[in-house]
This record gives sequence, C-alpha cells and structure tokens, in this order.
Amino acid sequence: MGSLVCKRKQIANQTSLEVNTRHSQSDSVHLPVANSPLIIAVSDFPSRYREPVLRMGEQLNLLSEEGEWCQVKSVATGKECCVPSNNIAKISHRWLYEGIDRAKAEELLLLPANQEGSFIIRKRQAKKGCYSLSIRCTNHESWNCVKHYRINCLENNWLYISPSLTFPSLHELVDYYSESSDGLCCCLKKPCFIQGASSSLFHNLPKPVEVKRSALNWQQIKSSDLLSEEPLIEDSPISLGLREAVTTYLYMTDDLSLQGTPKRKRRQTKDI
Repeated sequence: MGSLVCKRKQIANQTSLEVNTRHSQSDSVHLPVANSPLIIAVSDFPSRYREPVLRMGEQLNLLSEEGEWCQVKSVATGKECCVPSNNIAKISHRWLYEGIDRAKAEELLLLPANQEGSFIIRKRQAKKGCYSLSIRCTNHESWNCVKHYRINCLENNWLYISPSLTFPSLHELVDYYSESSDGLCCCLKKPCFIQGASSSLFHNLPKPVEVKRSALNWQQIKSSDLLSEEPLIEDSPISLGLREAVTTYLYMTDDLSLQGTPKRKRRQTKDI
C-alpha cells in the first residue's frame, strides 16, 4: 500500500494521498461557486446584423432573468438589451462555465486563440450537481478536436472522472489533471480564452474557496468503518472513494498473496 501512495505523491506534487484517492491530510470540501461570476457574451447579438449590439467576449452586467431570456447591460458601452440565455455564460474561476451546452463549448475551444490543452468545465444542464470537462486536443498536425469527459458527483460531494480517483473539489481535480493526463487525451494547460474578451478579466477572477478540516488521524479510524457498506455520517472523515480504494487494494493484495503461496497439503488427522 505504501508503494502506491508514494507514486501518487510524486504525481500530485507532494500532496498527501491515500490509495488511488485524492484524500489529503487536510481535506477540502467541494463548495458552490462564487455568488458573483463573470458574465460574458459568448456570441455576437444579434448575429445577423453587421453591427451587433453585443459582441463576443464583451463583459456584461446581468439585470434580470426570465425563462430563457436575460436582460443585460454592457460594461463597455452601457447599452441594455434582452438576449437569449444561451448567448451569455456565467464564468467562475476562469474555467467553470454555466449556461453553455456541449456544442457551444466546442465552438469556443476551437477558436484561434485556444490551443491543445485549453479546457472548459461546464455545469451539466441535464443533471444538476454534475459537470462536464471539455478539452481541445490535437490528433494530427492539422486536425484539432474537442474531447468531453463526464465529471460525476458522489453522495459526499466528492468528484471523479475515473471511479478509482476522487477529488474533494473541482479545483483539486483541475490541479491534478494539469500535472498528469492520467487517461485524458492530454494535460489541462490553460482555461478557454474567448475571442474579444480582455485577458485581465479572467485573471482577476477569484480562485475557489476551500474549507480546511482537521488532519485525518488514522489511529482513530476503525477498520470496520472502512469496510462497512453502511451510509457515511455527515461529518465522517472517511470518503466513499477511500472506502472503495481500500477495499480494492485488499482484494488485489489478497489475490496476489494467494497466487504466490504454494498450496499446502492438509494434515491428516487420526480418528480417535
């Protein structure tokens, strides 16, 4: 078990982890996004006019929302207009987008300003609380495409792309896959850049807020809690990912030990 942890430490830049689980000594809780995300136009509006009222990349103030329409005001020009909700995106942490679908994510990532490794994490509109990761990758010298990965959410709000590797927050997920592709088409390099937007807008966005818990004390954790199938209590220091990792590890090591141990002959007992 120690050798597996050692490998994960090297990949995750000396962050303390347990077997195949993003379980650090100071655990972080996945929190909702900031209350005031950046509002950006993701397309010209109206698109059929030569001189649109709003241009792609323009920063907006959201005045009101009603159904599929939003009343917005341009920060640059002061113009107000009513636009379809799919013409704007709410952006947090430079890479978390709300209000765009898969097709729009592909369109933005394939803009000339982006390159291999540019990425977007978007809130999935069909399933609340879940996300999708979209990455621009290059399969050939002249062929760019976008790969999509589903980010699932466990009952304790931990997140994962691969079930064997879980994270307490989107921020830690991004940090990890920025260092190692680990099954993705490539490493995450830069958040998607929207043509027409000022780069300073995205750099000024705050990073995710993290709440630190007390350090995990393994001496106080019972093995029965790790191997139990009962639901976890709200304040449990044990995650579902940790349970799964420990169970998988014990299963694998048990199989290896059985394969490497010669079969013993049963001792014959005498009948009395």
